Amino acid sequence: MAQRSSRKRRKQRQRSARDGNGAAAKPPSSEPDSDADRMARGYARGRAKDEAARAALVPLRQGERPRAVTVAGVLAAFLGLSNLVAYLAGMEIRGDRPAAFGVALFTIIMLVAAYGCFRVRYWAVLGMQALLGLMILIFSLLIIRAESALALVIATVVIASAGTLFWFLVKSMARIQMPQRPGA
Repeated sequence: MAQRSSRKRRKQRQRSARDGNGAAAKPPSSEPDSDADRMARGYARGRAKDEAARAALVPLRQGERPRAVTVAGVLAAFLGLSNLVAYLAGMEIRGDRPAAFGVALFTIIMLVAAYGCFRVRYWAVLGMQALLGLMILIFSLLIIRAESALALVIATVVIASAGTLFWFLVKSMARIQMPQRPGA
C-alpha cells in the first residue's frame, strides 16, 4: 500500500515536471485519472474522428459508380466467365475434370456479384469483399507451401492486388449506403 501511494506521488511529480509549471496539475488529494476516464476520452476522440470522416463523405450522384466497384464487377465477370470457358474447353485439374455443379455454382455466384457491382448494390460489394478476404487468406496460406519462386510471386501478387481492391471498396461501400443529404 505504501508503495502504491509513493508511486502515485512520483507519477504526479513527473507529470508536473512535464507540464513545466512545477506544481501538480491536480491537487495531491484528488485521485489521478481512472482507467474508465481515459477510456471514455479515447472513445470520444474516436467518435469525433468517425464523425469527421462521415462528414467528408460525398453521396453517390445518380448513375455514379465508384472506380473500385467497377473494377470489382469486371473482376467478378472475368472470373465467372473464364471458369465457365475453361470447363467447356475440357480443362482438367490434376488429371480430373471438376464437378459440373461446382463450376456452375461458382460461375453463377461470380456473375451475380458482377451484376450487383455494375448496379452499385451494397450486398454485391460486401460479397466481393468477403470473396477478396477469402482469397487473401487462401493465398497467404499457399505462400507457406510455395514450391517455386513463381508460385511465391503469383501468391504475393494476388494478395497485394486483392488487398488493394478490398481497401478501396471500403470507402465505396460507405458512399453506397449513405443516404442523400437533405437539400441535395
